[in-house]
Amino acid sequence: MAIRVYESRRRDVVELEPRDEGRISMYACGPTVYNLIHVGNARTIVWYDQVRRYLEYRGYDVTYVMNYTDVDDKIIERAKIEGIPPEGVTSKYTQAFEDDMSALGTKPASLIVRATDHIGDMVVAIQGLIDKGLAYKAEGDVWYEVENFDGYGKLSGRSLDDMRSGDRIEPSPGKKHPVDFALWKSAKEGEPSWPSPWGPGRPGWHIECSVMSTRYLGMGFDIHGGGRDLIFPHHENELAQAEGLNGGEFVRYWVHAGLVQMESEKMSKSLGNVVLARDVIEQYGGETCRYWMLASSLRSQAVFSDDTLDDADRSLERWRTFLEAAGHALAEEAPAASSSYRRPLSDPGPEGTGAEFISRFLSSMDDDFNSAKAFAAIHDLVREGNRLIEGAQRGDEGERKSLAGLLEVFLELTSVLNFRLESKPEDSKLVGGLVEYLLELRESARSERAFERADEIRERLTELGVAIEDTPAGPRWRVSGTGQ
Repeated sequence: MAIRVYESRRRDVVELEPRDEGRISMYACGPTVYNLIHVGNARTIVWYDQVRRYLEYRGYDVTYVMNYTDVDDKIIERAKIEGIPPEGVTSKYTQAFEDDMSALGTKPASLIVRATDHIGDMVVAIQGLIDKGLAYKAEGDVWYEVENFDGYGKLSGRSLDDMRSGDRIEPSPGKKHPVDFALWKSAKEGEPSWPSPWGPGRPGWHIECSVMSTRYLGMGFDIHGGGRDLIFPHHENELAQAEGLNGGEFVRYWVHAGLVQMESEKMSKSLGNVVLARDVIEQYGGETCRYWMLASSLRSQAVFSDDTLDDADRSLERWRTFLEAAGHALAEEAPAASSSYRRPLSDPGPEGTGAEFISRFLSSMDDDFNSAKAFAAIHDLVREGNRLIEGAQRGDEGERKSLAGLLEVFLELTSVLNFRLESKPEDSKLVGGLVEYLLELRESARSERAFERADEIRERLTELGVAIEDTPAGPRWRVSGTGQ
C-alpha cells in the first residue's frame, strides 16, 4: 500500500516515497501577519494540518515547519494605517492567526519560523547567488536574474515569454528582465531595515521560504505545501533560488491546495471579496468551519456560501447526534475515544465490525487525500449505526455488539479528522439530568392520560432546543441547537 499525491511539477498523481524511510519532512507557507485571515487562507492551513495528521496516522514521523512572514510591504503599510510600529502589527496579527487556527482545530507546526529571525541567513544566501552569477545589484537592490537559471518555469509550466510579474514583484528601472524578482530591497526612510553588503534594507518575500525551509529540512525535503495561487511566482521563485544556490532538487513533492470560490471569483484580499475566518467561526463554530474546509478534497475548489456552511453544520450535527444516541443506547458499554490512533501502511487490512468503513476511508485518503469519499464512508457508517440503535436499546446483544464496534470505528475516523464532537455547554451532566427528569414527568403524564400536560412538556423542551424522538424502547433526546 502507498499514499498517492498530485505532484504539481510533474502534473500527475504519484506515489509518495519519502527521502528517509518512515519520516516525512514538510514545509507550508504560513501567513503574512498584517491582517486577519480570510477563510481561503484558513482552509489552506487547516488542510496541511490534516495532511500532517493523516500521515502520522499512517505511521510516519512528521516534521512540519511553517513560517510567518513578519517583514513585508503590506506590514509596513498596515503599520502606517494603524499608527503603530511594524512589530506591533506582526505581534497583533500573529496572535489573531493563532487564535483562529486553534478554534479551527489545528495544532502548532513542529517548528514555526519567523523571517526576521533569519535575516543573516538570507544575506548569506543572496551573496551566494550573486557569486554564482544568478543575481545582480542595482541601486541598492538585489535582483534574481531568471534568464541565468536553466529551467526557470518548470514548476508552473510557463515560459519566460508568457510570464507576468506577480503581485509582490515591483517594477524597477534597474531590472534586466521584467520577471526578475527582488532578493533584497534597499531601505526607505521610516521603514525597518537590516545591514547588508549592499546597504541597509530588507529581504524580498521569496528568499525567506527558500532559506528557512532548507535550513531546517535540508535540500530535497519531502512536501512543500501552499495554496495553488502560490505556484507562480512564489514557489517558482523559491525553487529557482534554492536549486540555483545549492544545486540538486529542492522539493520532492509540491502539493498545492485548491482555492475557495465565492460566486464567480476566487476569494482574495486583492479582489475585496473576503470573508474573515473569525466571523465564520463566530457564526458557525470552529468544528463546522473545519468540516466545510475538509469536506471538499485537498485539491478541490471549495465553494463558500451560506448554503454550504449550513450543509456542513447539518452534517456535523448528524455525526454528533449519532454519537450521543449510540452512547445513550450502550451506556457503560460505549467505547471511549483514544488519543493515539495509528494505522501504519505496513499493517494488514482492518478486520471485524466496521472494517469496510475503515477500508473505504483509508483508500480514499490514500488517494490524494480524497476527503469527499472519506466523509461519505463515515456518513454511511452513521446510517448503519442508527439502524442498530433501537435494537441495542431493546437489549439485543448482537446489535449492541455491532453498534459498539461501529461506534469505535466512528470515534477513530472522526478523531483522525480532529472532530471531537464535544457536547455543548448546555448539554452538561446537570442539564442532562434535568431533561431526563422532565421526560419522566412527561411519561407519567402520558400514563395518566394527561396528554395536554405531556404535550406542554415536550413543546417547552423543543423551544429550549431539545429534540425528542419517541421509540418503542422509550424516548430519546438530543440537543438540537435550535432553541430560542
